[in-house]
Amino acid sequence: MSAAQSSSDLSLRRYLEHPRGGPTVLRIVLGTQLRRLREAAGITREAAGDAIRASHAKISRLELGRVSCKERDVADLLTLYGVIDSTARATFLTLARRTGTPGWWHQYGDVLPSWFETHLGLESAASVIRTYEVQFVPGLLQTPEYARAVALLGHPGSTPEENDQRVELRMARQRLLELDDAPRLWAILDEACLRRPLGGPEVMAGQLRHLLEMARRPGITLQVAPFALGGLAAAGGPITILRFQEPDLPDIVYLEQLTSALYLDKRDDVDHYLAVMDRLSAQAESPRESLAILERLLEQGS
Repeated sequence: MSAAQSSSDLSLRRYLEHPRGGPTVLRIVLGTQLRRLREAAGITREAAGDAIRASHAKISRLELGRVSCKERDVADLLTLYGVIDSTARATFLTLARRTGTPGWWHQYGDVLPSWFETHLGLESAASVIRTYEVQFVPGLLQTPEYARAVALLGHPGSTPEENDQRVELRMARQRLLELDDAPRLWAILDEACLRRPLGGPEVMAGQLRHLLEMARRPGITLQVAPFALGGLAAAGGPITILRFQEPDLPDIVYLEQLTSALYLDKRDDVDHYLAVMDRLSAQAESPRESLAILERLLEQGS
């Protein structure tokens, strides 16, 4: 077995033994390893596509983790790339089979946009989540009542049952923060998020109390960007940056829009947004002063 094949096999076995992130992450890891094997073998995407009766564009999507893989296609690619070791092949094929397994969020499919499924998988696998919010409290820190107000605002024509599902999905996401190996969450909130009484004064007071509780937890850092700052480095919209321990997963910038989202993983793009986030953190109030701001806002509303 070559060095490239041995490295791929070890990386995939780590994911099989300690799966996290669902099929989204498994597809990315499998695609990354298949790309490395193809490049090590000196084979073009066109030739790889011919081997599985597909276009080079499909090979590109497969290597980027944007589509699931048939076991037969993976087996044919492994043969083309010279992977003949039975143990290594079995590892790849097991992972390929698992890429088609629905994620935990599948039960919420009726109210879950397809473009958001990718974020749920990546979020579940992240070791660090950095987020900046302009209008709403971040989803991972919302109370059920606040989450319902957000759902009603964004989906005014939905049935009560559909909005119940949206709230349940939001709460299911938050279980991530209860895990022993929970990701570190670093959230910067524009003061507008905290002063807009979404859902009414009682709902907002409950949300502020929840933020105070969460901000005191180890592994969670909360900063407030007050109005007094004037302009901010990230003027425009919310930003989330996801970082992973697994070297096969690059840092990813998530930019949510009204009916879609952008996922950026090119190094230049990620570095730009990391610099923006660093400037925001430097401009915002310290975590201690941010707690004081939350307490003052809660007193003003009582």
